[in-house]
Amino acid sequence: MKTLLVLLPMIVLLLDSRAKADPANPYKIVNSVQSIGTGGIDYVYADSDGRRLYVPRGGEVLTFDLDTLKQVGSIPNAKAHGVAVDAKSHHGFASSNPVVMWDTKTLETIKTISTQGRPDVIYFEPETERVFVFSHSEPNATVIDAKDGSIVGTIDLGGAPEQAASDGQGHLYVDIQDKGNVAVVDLKTLMVTAHYDLGGKTSAAGLGLDAKNRVLFAFCREPATAVMLNADDGKILATLPIGSGVDSGGFNPKTMEAFSSQRDGTLTIIKENSPSTFEVEQTVQTMPGAKTCTLDTKTNHIVLIAVERTPDTASATSSPPATPNPTTPSSTPSTGGDRHGNGGGPGILHILVVGR
Repeated sequence: MKTLLVLLPMIVLLLDSRAKADPANPYKIVNSVQSIGTGGIDYVYADSDGRRLYVPRGGEVLTFDLDTLKQVGSIPNAKAHGVAVDAKSHHGFASSNPVVMWDTKTLETIKTISTQGRPDVIYFEPETERVFVFSHSEPNATVIDAKDGSIVGTIDLGGAPEQAASDGQGHLYVDIQDKGNVAVVDLKTLMVTAHYDLGGKTSAAGLGLDAKNRVLFAFCREPATAVMLNADDGKILATLPIGSGVDSGGFNPKTMEAFSSQRDGTLTIIKENSPSTFEVEQTVQTMPGAKTCTLDTKTNHIVLIAVERTPDTASATSSPPATPNPTTPSSTPSTGGDRHGNGGGPGILHILVVGR
C-alpha cells in the first residue's frame, strides 16, 4: 500500500504530461468568419479582458466580439497598422498618424495624438501603463501615457523595430528588423542598454518572451528561423525552422509554447520543454496571407487574419461568401494586404481561430 501511495503522484504526473503532448489533440482551426470590405490589413489584436478583437483595415479599425466574432462597431478615421489596449484605463490606441485614442467600452474617440515618424507596430506595456508606437523611421519609438494620452518621450532604437515584449522587471525587448538584433530598453530611463545579435539571421518580424524562464523567441524571415535567446545576456540557446514570411509571433506561458504566423499559410508551434530545449511541436495549416496573429489569453486560442482578393468585385459585394469548414482552410492565394500600405481594394476578410 505504501509503495502504491508513493507511485500514485508519479503516475498522475506522467498521465498529465502525456495528455499535454497528446498528438491526437493537435491545434486546428476551430472557428472562422468572413466579411466583405475594402482596404489592406496588417496586425490583429485581441483584448482578452474586454473580449474584443481589433482589425485595422483601410481607414478604420474594425471591432469584433472576441467570443462570437460578430462585428460590434469600428473606430473611424484610423488608417492604422496595429492596436494596443490598456485594460485598466479602458483606453485603446491605433498606430495611425495621428494616433487615435478611444474608449474601449463605447468605441468613442477620445483624442488624436500627433507623432513623428511613420507609426507601424504598437505595444502596450502593463508595468508602466505606457503605449509604445514604433516607426521604421526616426524616432523609432514614441512613448505615450495610456491614462491621458500624453507623450512621455521618444527612443532611438538604432534600426527599424517590429514586435516588442516586456518582462515585468523593467525591460522592454524589441526585434530590430533591418539590423538582425533585439534591442533591450530600460523602461525607467527609456534608453537602449544592449543589442542582442541573432547570429546572422535577419528580418526579425515576430517576438515572444517567456519572462519566468528568461527566454526570448525571435522569429526571422531570412532564413525562416526561430532564434531562442537568453533574455539576460543575449546568448543564443537554439534555432529551429519556421514557415516562410513570418510577420508576428508570441509566447503562451500557460502552455509553454511559442508560436509564429507566416504568409505561406502556416502557424508554427514551438514547445519549450525546458529553458534550454525546444522543438517544433506542430505546423498548423491556416491560409495563404495569414501572416499576423494574436493570443486570446483567456481561451488559449490564436487568432489570425488574411484578406482574399475577389476576382469579381460586383458579385462579391452583393452576396457574402459561404462560410468554409473551420477545419479546411481556404487554399486560394491571398495577399493579406500590403505591409506598409493599407490601400488595397475590395476583398474578403478572413478571421481564423486556432485552438485545441
